[in-house]
Amino acid sequence: MTLIVTLIVALIAGSALPSLAQQPPTPKPDDLQKQLEQLKQQYDATTHDLEQRIAALEQQIQQQKEASEKARERTVSAVQLAAQQAAEKAVRGESDQVGAKYQGQLASEPTYDLLNEAETKIEKLQEQAGAFEFHGYFRSGYGLNSKGGSQVAFQAPGADAKYRLGNEAETYGEFIFVNNWLNPEHNSDKAWLKTEVMIEANTTNSASYANFPGNTGNDQFRLREAFVRAGHILESQPDAKFWAGQRYYRRQHIEINDFYPLDMSGYGAGVEDWNLRIGKISVAYLSGARPDIVTQNGNYAKSNIDVRIYDLKGPFGLWGAWFDFATAKGGTTQTGAVIPTANGYAFGIRHQRLEWHGGYHTISVQYGKGAASNFSTSIEDPTPFLKSSERLLIADHLLIQPNDRFAVMPIFIFQRKRDGQPGHRFNDWASFGLRPEVFFTKYLSLAFEGGFDHTEGFITTQNGNTQFNGWLRKFTIAPQIGAGRQFFSRPVLRVFLTYANWSNGFRGFVGGVPFEDRTSGLTYGVQAETWW
Repeated sequence: MTLIVTLIVALIAGSALPSLAQQPPTPKPDDLQKQLEQLKQQYDATTHDLEQRIAALEQQIQQQKEASEKARERTVSAVQLAAQQAAEKAVRGESDQVGAKYQGQLASEPTYDLLNEAETKIEKLQEQAGAFEFHGYFRSGYGLNSKGGSQVAFQAPGADAKYRLGNEAETYGEFIFVNNWLNPEHNSDKAWLKTEVMIEANTTNSASYANFPGNTGNDQFRLREAFVRAGHILESQPDAKFWAGQRYYRRQHIEINDFYPLDMSGYGAGVEDWNLRIGKISVAYLSGARPDIVTQNGNYAKSNIDVRIYDLKGPFGLWGAWFDFATAKGGTTQTGAVIPTANGYAFGIRHQRLEWHGGYHTISVQYGKGAASNFSTSIEDPTPFLKSSERLLIADHLLIQPNDRFAVMPIFIFQRKRDGQPGHRFNDWASFGLRPEVFFTKYLSLAFEGGFDHTEGFITTQNGNTQFNGWLRKFTIAPQIGAGRQFFSRPVLRVFLTYANWSNGFRGFVGGVPFEDRTSGLTYGVQAETWW
């Protein structure tokens, strides 16, 4: 064994001797130092490059993870949305058997294109939501009369309005949808264009979802507004507004008896708020028709040219004037009745103090004759005497609110009118009343309302023209929960108690069936009222 190891060592040593003999001379110390420095520089450069590549790869991996998580979230949201829509359809009964079986399931995950399209649609919906406005008004409640039946309203015969508080026996609403097509941000220095649609709803409070034999007209729906309006179109007249369609047109309103001294609402077009420097002017063409009266010219119609000048600065406030010319085209009906063409005119003046003892003051005087005597686009029954009809109206109302604890609105109205028929006297209506409110806290208040109406004239009944002459008094007390300490703070919840009495001359004309043989009545109930 020792001999074998000795021979192997000898062979290895012999083979190594030539190599050792061929090696170059040993380098000098300076050369070795240079080689060492070069190796260090190469090492540092390589290490720096590797660190940069590692950092870039880590960042790329993180971005891919985040993108993957977002895509997964979007996929889950899309799945949830599809499931919700399918479930809603199933509830509504719109899903077929297959859809109901697989509702909420997707065949595959949404692709990037689908997700991008969904985001685009959401952005468009957000833009549309920003341009959309929803306004309206409603009142609703229920009451009983002292005999146990449903609430009735107390209104004098020949009076064009009644005092409202605790005296409204219906649910009524106006729902307004506005879309701003241009300038939804309402920038004052840019042109704007909007559409407005309003649905009116009215129910007699007989029953909710009433569906019983003999129920006629319990729920009524009407399209009261559908018009387009544009402003800031002319640089020289930035306040001028142009409109066309059907609308409530610059109505004048008295709150506590819901009376409109001037209401030219209807179909037409016009321009308003044209600056005259001394004030403003509005000009409109307005019309209405009677589909129940047809001549060779078509439906019996009335056209109006309405001109108003307002915001004229003068003694004690702002002044305005109004003029209307109306014409109703006559003809021959299918039954041979001849309807004469009737023209007419109306005019009035109005004074306003917009800041007066915490409220305002408005008084107007109006006179009309012929086809324009009703201060409206609606058409009276055509008679040969329509051109002789006339009306005088004086309306005064004010709001006083000296502090946040008390407010009161007094009103006064006098109206004299006649239909022009020989032998028919004037119908006179005189009314005055007030509604004081006491505010105990920001949310609790107590409202009172008292009103007096005196009328004299005649009304048309099934037995012909019936004369009347008398008075009606109405009183209401109503504790309230409201949204503030202002007279017009809304929403408001009320509990009310109303008492009315009237002269013997009104017996059978006031209070409906429960009080037809009496001269007094009592009702009570609850009501909600709001506008937005």
